[in-house]
Amino acid sequence: MARLTRVEQQARTRAAVLAAARAEFTEHGFAAAKVDRIADRADLTRGAVYSNFPGKRALYLAVLVALVEEGAVGDGPIGEDAGSPASAGAPPRTAEDALTRFARAWLTRLPPAADSAPGGRLRLRSLAGVLDESGRDALAQIARLEALLLAAALEACDGTARRVRLAELALTLLHGSGLLAEAVPGFGDPADRARACGHLARLDLADAWTPASPAAPAAASREILAPLDAPADLLGGRVDLGADGVIAVLGVSRLAAAEDAFRAAGPGEQATVVVPADGETADLVRLRLTDLAACLRPAFPTGRRLRVVLDSGTLAAAIGFANTGDGTEAALRISDGIITARAIGAGAGRAVAQGGP
Repeated sequence: MARLTRVEQQARTRAAVLAAARAEFTEHGFAAAKVDRIADRADLTRGAVYSNFPGKRALYLAVLVALVEEGAVGDGPIGEDAGSPASAGAPPRTAEDALTRFARAWLTRLPPAADSAPGGRLRLRSLAGVLDESGRDALAQIARLEALLLAAALEACDGTARRVRLAELALTLLHGSGLLAEAVPGFGDPADRARACGHLARLDLADAWTPASPAAPAAASREILAPLDAPADLLGGRVDLGADGVIAVLGVSRLAAAEDAFRAAGPGEQATVVVPADGETADLVRLRLTDLAACLRPAFPTGRRLRVVLDSGTLAAAIGFANTGDGTEAALRISDGIITARAIGAGAGRAVAQGGP
């Protein structure tokens, strides 16, 4: 038998640790889980576990990311969604229809009453008691981006100017259902909640976009964009970075500024958010947006203009924004393969829209 390479052995060890951690968290939950027991389950040393993951929180997030990416969490359609046109890829008829479909997909994660409490929390992707203060701050910004992504899909569905407040309201209802399910598994009918979520689209929330601050000045440019590999979009597929539109590089503490880039992109143009992050922060972003994408797909099968790329820093550097961090806010505008404007600072996305041709 051929000997495993070092990379193959590392991959095998990591997979064994993740499988053992999943069993441990399912049985004991995050708080009561022990790294020593995870090592024993994987037939590894404690040091081998820590050589792959810096701590229990990183392990928990990695387990959730793996579960979501492999589609192992949630059972399938809720109630009326089974066999509906949504499952066949038919476009939604109205924003209410689309939001109902989205809610049904989201609510598949609710655990049945028979699930153990720790197993139910894992199924719910629960982060209760998991994140520290910086993690909670990051989650608050990620939630703003989630609302914008749902709103963008709703706006494309019915042509409404802005649906961010509706998206925030819908996500509040759904995440509230998740918190209730942690305390009282099996309470209520998920199909009723999905219909109620859809009915929210009927509300007139008088939504309008008000930029938070004056835009930073933009510098005009005539740089030819160097050819770049198409990076993965966290919402699915690949991103053509040379497409006309706006690319915003936003650190995790500036994700709320994604709306600047989205509103700055012209009709038919693409808005791309590049998020420089690594470690637990990157896993948190990947977890939440991959999970959101799985709910958006059956509800909004048509194309969209807002894309999100997770970056280790190399992509941001390749387009001229090096030394990125959590507080980075920068943007550029592309037209016919040419970078026509750049900006760094608050409102960079708006600035490049005003500074380009």
